[in-house]
Amino acid sequence: MTGWVAIAGLGPGRDDLVTPEVTAMLAEATDVIGYIPYVKRVAPRDGLTLHPTDNRVEIDRATHALTLAAEGRRVAVVSGGDPGVFAMASAVFEALEGKPQFAETDIRVLPGITAMLAAAARAGAPLGHDFCAINLSDNLKPWSVIERRLRLAAQADFAMAFYNPRSRSRPHQFGDALAILREECAPDRLITFARAISRPDEALNTVTLAEATAEMADMQTVVLLGNSQTRLVGRYVYTPRSAS
Repeated sequence: MTGWVAIAGLGPGRDDLVTPEVTAMLAEATDVIGYIPYVKRVAPRDGLTLHPTDNRVEIDRATHALTLAAEGRRVAVVSGGDPGVFAMASAVFEALEGKPQFAETDIRVLPGITAMLAAAARAGAPLGHDFCAINLSDNLKPWSVIERRLRLAAQADFAMAFYNPRSRSRPHQFGDALAILREECAPDRLITFARAISRPDEALNTVTLAEATAEMADMQTVVLLGNSQTRLVGRYVYTPRSAS
């Protein structure tokens, strides 16, 4: 039996936002590996082994997947959203780089709908022009790098999507990020807090940068900051496709 690894995005939360490609792959898989909340989203069935693991063990998780594939297993490595956006695709290739014995493994990356894009769709079109995505967690990079990227992106007038804005272990950092943005952007810049989008407890709140507080975000929130031309039309937020 020939094994493979499929790195899949399960979308932002709702079952019908999982792509048919990912659904078909999961029906063929013998093993599912991932962070506990994502593995819980995969229905158990005969012939499928679930391997939920804690956070911050991405390389161990990836190495486990490669090892199982070498034994002939069909392994799904699952992430929320899209696996290539702050998720497991990079971790699998990082593990592969250090394990030449797995160099010939059949690896597939299956895209998913990101939390950022689901949130933008719910708000309207805040990412309608040039934008960037920044992970505000400093687990894998120093805060000085995050601060520099925030300033440069604001100076370049990008719309921005922020992942992992605030957690219990670093409650102050999103407040620091807001302070940096207020130094670089006008106070009436629109900012949208999108929490648990597509899930039953979803919440969407758009305010100005001057009104934003750190407490409006948590780890289930994606934050979307418009550029200088982003505006409201009715209850929708949109960024024009042109720039002056």
